[in-house]
Amino acid sequence: MLRISNSVELGDWEIELNPIRAQGAGGQNVNKVASAIHLRFDINRSSLPTFYKERLLALGDQRITQDGVIIIKAQRFRTQEHNREDALVRLRELIREAVKQSRARKPTKPTRSAKRKRVDAKTRKGKTKALRGKVTE
Repeated sequence: MLRISNSVELGDWEIELNPIRAQGAGGQNVNKVASAIHLRFDINRSSLPTFYKERLLALGDQRITQDGVIIIKAQRFRTQEHNREDALVRLRELIREAVKQSRARKPTKPTRSAKRKRVDAKTRKGKTKALRGKVTE
């Protein structure tokens, strides 16, 4: 059971975890032990609320396929148990990040003094640059 929030949980049947051999350096251990985890989670078949599903599918994340399947490959650690936990944590964080509400930006206007300071700075800079020209005698 993977708890996403107080009211949302994912069952073990919804998450497919397959052990695979890890890539990269590591000597013989990498070649003979399947310590990496390949996680697959089908968004459309899951028991997530529709709001969660819509937000996840709208997310432009490279880990989500065209069919709506989240694929996470965890191979950060040497043991399968650590990688399994890492994959589940990353899935939980991806789902939480997708449903997080961002505040709407309120456009603001610069104050009168800020406008005056900006123009003064521009004229000062322009005068400095004008002094850099060729000297005529």
